[in-house]
Amino acid sequence: MTAACARPLKLYAISGSLRALSTNRALLKALSSSAPDGMEIELDDLIGTLPIFNPDMEGDLTPAAVLAFARKVADADGLIIASPEYAHGISGGLKNALDWLVSRSEIPGKPMMLVRASGRSDISHAALQEVLRTMSVALLPETGFAVHLIGKKPDEIERLLCENGPLREMAEALEGFADWIGAER
Repeated sequence: MTAACARPLKLYAISGSLRALSTNRALLKALSSSAPDGMEIELDDLIGTLPIFNPDMEGDLTPAAVLAFARKVADADGLIIASPEYAHGISGGLKNALDWLVSRSEIPGKPMMLVRASGRSDISHAALQEVLRTMSVALLPETGFAVHLIGKKPDEIERLLCENGPLREMAEALEGFADWIGAER
């Protein structure tokens, strides 16, 4: 990232899991903690508050929680998504959040990077990529990275995410994403 940036690069990180001890949320927290200078990463806390998508509630009837979520997406220079695989699919909470954005102006062209807390989520990862392409986001070609955290206890997860390998991979991914966002603009 260049020093010429007048303001920090603002990224909005969304976990597809609502679990308190979500490995995907732990990964996003670690990314946020390791963000380089000139970058801010805000973790989403809204998708669990969104009502089930209903096209009849769009426009003037859009719920306040959806408007708040859409504002966060609009204000971000880029999005980072980490989502588990549920029965070979995208998590319901994440899919619902994306459904609320489908016909809105905040998402087309938005730079996005995908990260995974499991290397075994290939089917949902591909499905998520397809949904995002359909929504016309600017999906980072390498689509981020994966750290295998599934089945590990919280203290193991914390220790693993502080090791040199994952820290280096997170830093490289964030720097690459920042450079790509800069090149896309």
